Amino acid sequence: MARQTDTAPRRESMIIVGGGLGGLSTGCYARMNGYRTTIFEMHEIPGGSCTGWDRSDFTFDWCISWLLGNGPGNEMYQIWLELGALQGKEMRHFDVFNIVRGRDGRAVHFYSDPDRLEEHLLALSPADAAPIREFCAGIRTFRRALAAYPFLKPVGLMGRLERWRMLASFVPYFTTIRRSITVLMTDFAQRFRDPLLREAFNFILYEKHPAFPVLPFYFQLASHANHAAGVPEGGSLALARSIEERYRGLGGEITYNAKVEEILVERDRAVGVRLSDGREFRADIVVSAADGHTTVMKLLKGQYLNDTYRRLYTSLIDEPGQLSPGYVSLFLGLRKPFPEGDPCTTYLLGEREAAELTGIRCPSMNVQFRTRHYPELAPEDSTVVFATYFSDIAPWRALHEGPEQSSRVRRGEELHTLPVKHGREYMAAKRRVRNGIVAFLDERHPGFKAAVAVADVSTPLTQVRYTGVYDGTFPGWNPFVEGAETMEEEIKKSGPVLPGLSNFYLSGVWATIGGLIRAAAAGRHVVQFVCRDDGLEFTAEIDRTAPPPTHLVIPVGRPAEPARRTVPPAVGAAARNEDSESVQTGALA
Repeated sequence: MARQTDTAPRRESMIIVGGGLGGLSTGCYARMNGYRTTIFEMHEIPGGSCTGWDRSDFTFDWCISWLLGNGPGNEMYQIWLELGALQGKEMRHFDVFNIVRGRDGRAVHFYSDPDRLEEHLLALSPADAAPIREFCAGIRTFRRALAAYPFLKPVGLMGRLERWRMLASFVPYFTTIRRSITVLMTDFAQRFRDPLLREAFNFILYEKHPAFPVLPFYFQLASHANHAAGVPEGGSLALARSIEERYRGLGGEITYNAKVEEILVERDRAVGVRLSDGREFRADIVVSAADGHTTVMKLLKGQYLNDTYRRLYTSLIDEPGQLSPGYVSLFLGLRKPFPEGDPCTTYLLGEREAAELTGIRCPSMNVQFRTRHYPELAPEDSTVVFATYFSDIAPWRALHEGPEQSSRVRRGEELHTLPVKHGREYMAAKRRVRNGIVAFLDERHPGFKAAVAVADVSTPLTQVRYTGVYDGTFPGWNPFVEGAETMEEEIKKSGPVLPGLSNFYLSGVWATIGGLIRAAAAGRHVVQFVCRDDGLEFTAEIDRTAPPPTHLVIPVGRPAEPARRTVPPAVGAAARNEDSESVQTGALA
C-alpha cells in the first residue's frame, strides 16, 4: 500500500468485513482516529467464534476458558480497556490452570503458582526433581517477562531505536526464552521418569499440541499466575457485546445478516463490497477481518497474491498441522448441582472411550464444569458441563449430506447461519459422542446421566456454518509451524496488505497468530498502518465510562478456603506495566 500523497484526498470512510473481535477492534480504533466505519457481519450477533447461545434456560458459552490480558501488568490489558471489554465486570481466576487425569485415576494439578506447582510435582515424583525445578523456574522468569511483551505496536512499524529498546527489555530473560522456544514440549516431557508426568505435561494447555515448544506453556501459566488469564463475568458473547457497545458509542455502524460476496476493485484499488443480496456499498478503505482463505481466494478471486500468499493459500493451508485443529464440543445442562466438579480437567482416554468420539485426533478430552466459570449463565442449583476434543473436519464431512452453509430468507430477511440438514449418519455420530461422554462422566459423578436436561453437540462443520472459517479451524494458522511463521514474516515486512491492491488491509486472527487478544491487537495494529499511510498520528484511549474490573481468586478442590477478591490498580495504570505482584496482594473484600 503506497502512502497517501499530500495532493491525494484524505481517506475518510472504511468498510470492515466481519464482526468478530478482529473486526470490532478494527472498528473501535478506526473510530478513535476519525474514520467513518461500517462493519458487515453475516451472523445476527457480534463476536464470531467468541460466542455463546441459549438452550432452554441455559446459556452455553463456547469460547473463553481463559482470556489473556484480563489483568494488569502487561500491554494486553491496556488493549482490552481501550476496547471497553472488561470494565464493570468481575474477572475470575482459578488457582489451578488445568488438571490432567491419567487412565489409572492419578491426577496432576497444574497450579498457576510456580512454587505450589513445584511442591506438588515433587510430591508426585521426587525422582524428576531436575525437570520439575527447571520448568517452574521458567514460569517464574516469564511472570516478570510478560511486561516486556509488545502488543500495542506492530514490529513492522517500529523504528530501529524502538526495536533495540524492545530487544533490550528481553535481555534479562533471554536465556529462558531462547531455550523454551527451541525445545518442543513433546521432547521436554520425555525427560520425566514418572509415566504420568511424561504424558501429562503435553496436556497442560488442555489438548496435545505437537508443534508447540515450551515457550507458550510458560507464557500461559505465567499469565495465569499473574491473574492476567482468568475469565470475564458474563462470558464470551458478553465480552463481544461490550466491545460492540464501545464501537457504537464511538459512532460506528454495524449491519448484521449481511454476507459479503465480493470485494469491489477498480484499477487495483479496493472501493467497496457487494453483499449476497446484490447491494453494493463503497468506502475509501476496505478491511477484511474475515476468514483468510475466503478473503483472498473468494472475495478477491485470488487476484492479488505474490509467491508467499499464493503458497500460503493454495498449498500450505491444506498440509497437515498448518492450521489449528477444529473442535467437537458437547454442552450439557444438568438439573442438579455438582459442586465437586472441577473447573477444568483433561482426561487421558483409553481405546474404548476414544472410539466413540468421531474425528478425535488424540485420545484425550477436556471437561469443564462451566458453571464454576460462569454461574450467571445457568439457573440456580443447576450445572453446565462443556466437554471438547480436537477433531479433524474430514471424518465429519465424510458423514454429512447437503451444503455446509446455506442462506435462506425468513420473514423477509436473508439469514446466513441457519441450521442445515447433514443427514442420518452425521446425526448418529453426534449422538454417539453425546452418549459416550455422558456415560464416561456418569461413572465419575454418580447421578450425572439422570440429571441431563439439555444436550448440544457442535462439530467443525458447525463452526463453518456460523463463521465461514476454513475447515472449521479455530483460531487460524497453527503457531510455531511454517505457515504461521511465513505469514508473520510477510506482514512484518510489508504490513497487513496484499501486493498490488491499494486501499485494502487484513485484520483479525488470520493476520496474526493466536487467539482473542491477538485478534483484538490486530485491529489496533491495522489502524496504525492505516494512519501511517494517511500521514496521521495514531491515537487510542481507555474507555473510562465504566469502573475498572474487579478480580476474584477461586480455589480449586478446597471448599473450606474462601475466594479472594483483589482490587486492581487504577485503570490508567495499565499503560505503565506495573509489577504484576501488585494485583495479587490487593486488599481482600
